[in-house]
Amino acid sequence: MLRTLKNLFKQDREKFVVPKSVQNVIPIKTIWEDGIFLVGRNKYAKTFKFEDINYAVASREDKEAMFLEYSELLNSLDSGATTKITINNRRLNKADFEQTILIPMADDGLDKYRKEYNKMLLDKATGANSIVQDKYVTVSVCKKNIEEARNYFARVGLTLSPTLTVWGRSV
Repeated sequence: MLRTLKNLFKQDREKFVVPKSVQNVIPIKTIWEDGIFLVGRNKYAKTFKFEDINYAVASREDKEAMFLEYSELLNSLDSGATTKITINNRRLNKADFEQTILIPMADDGLDKYRKEYNKMLLDKATGANSIVQDKYVTVSVCKKNIEEARNYFARVGLTLSPTLTVWGRSV
């Protein structure tokens, strides 16, 4: 086990070179069409987006289920894989929200329900200071070539999809 840990730390450690420009600070060497990034020597990464339910308002049973699903997710990854969760907070653009989410009026006698539903959606969106969270899981792993990385991320994607669906919605 000690040897495995040493190998894991050795994979993550690369020679640091002082960047000469801002572009050199970003560790991306190559990007493929399928969303896989080469981020080091034989180190590949792929990011998956998801939306989760609010953990703070979840019931005890839901919290336990989320925790068990998360631990199952971590256990499904290779021991050499690195997993990062990124949460990006951004302001909701009210005009875009109204145009894409709200139900348009149809003058068919049901507009009072549409107005009530739209009001509820607007209240919910503006109730949290109009902040929307985008959540991402980034998985990085060392593989010999891009084909091995593609096979690995295809397997990980199949494993992640049901877990992220339990949390919310996989994208």
